[in-house]
Amino acid sequence: MIRIAFSASDALWDSYQTLIPDACDAQGLTVDLQRDHLAETVDYLVYAPQSDLQDFTPFTRCKAVFSLWAGVEHIVSNATLTQPLCRMVDPGLTDGMVEWVTAHVLRYHLDLDTTLNTQDHWRPNVPPLAVERPVTILGLGALGQACAHSLTRLGFPVTGWSRSPKTLDGITCLHGDGGLQQALSTAEILVLLLPDTTETQDIINAQTLAQLPQGTRLLNPGRGTLIDDQALVSALDTGHIAHATLDVFRTEPLPHRHPYWAHPNVTVTPHIAAETRPVTAAQVIAENIARGEARKPFKHQVNRTRGY
Repeated sequence: MIRIAFSASDALWDSYQTLIPDACDAQGLTVDLQRDHLAETVDYLVYAPQSDLQDFTPFTRCKAVFSLWAGVEHIVSNATLTQPLCRMVDPGLTDGMVEWVTAHVLRYHLDLDTTLNTQDHWRPNVPPLAVERPVTILGLGALGQACAHSLTRLGFPVTGWSRSPKTLDGITCLHGDGGLQQALSTAEILVLLLPDTTETQDIINAQTLAQLPQGTRLLNPGRGTLIDDQALVSALDTGHIAHATLDVFRTEPLPHRHPYWAHPNVTVTPHIAAETRPVTAAQVIAENIARGEARKPFKHQVNRTRGY
């Protein structure tokens, strides 16, 4: 019997308490999923960083911790967590992100806001073809790659930037400081999908915003810490950045008096771009448990040095 401890909210427990055992059964695994296993008897831990559990020292037998979140910035630096840590890479979450990014890129590309705001008179506004609209994605992890491929299938020329070199068919891949400046310089639409690390915090600041073309549109469904908020508001005020659609913020919910709410060139969405989907997430967890029992490398294991 494989013992799995679950440390997350009541609402998540309601979703996962049958889905994880069912997914494990489909993998040929017999499991006992509980919220109150004795720590020293636990083989695997399913975890949400917002839970009360912060000391992993008692889990002496635990083979891996599976986060229910794609981001692990709230847990990766926990010194008591010595077990392998796996972030959530969920097909449902990925699909949701691709749909959100693709929808807002098309919204900007077709200038739908202008169309909707000028319904009182006839004003033809023919957009260019997708092949004429360069898009840059900062971050080429699982989500960034999926969004890049979706956009290239629609004809957009996509440039992707990552910290380390990558090669992706049909996508211009850049890396490093020099690559970042080049990636920004061509972006008519910029999509932020970087993780939250010390290297990426405030990567969009007064200096990098100035490297973007006049009138760039910006999408941030990645992490709120990627943007220097004051610098972005200033760039929006001058018109250098034509519009920003923001889904993630340093403080959530976004405070009522935050300048983003009232800015005419900002669209706020309430952290809905990508959500872990319990059915598919349970299957990801079950597959990783099967890999652990077969002594195979875990999928999506976090690199502690990089922080993701």
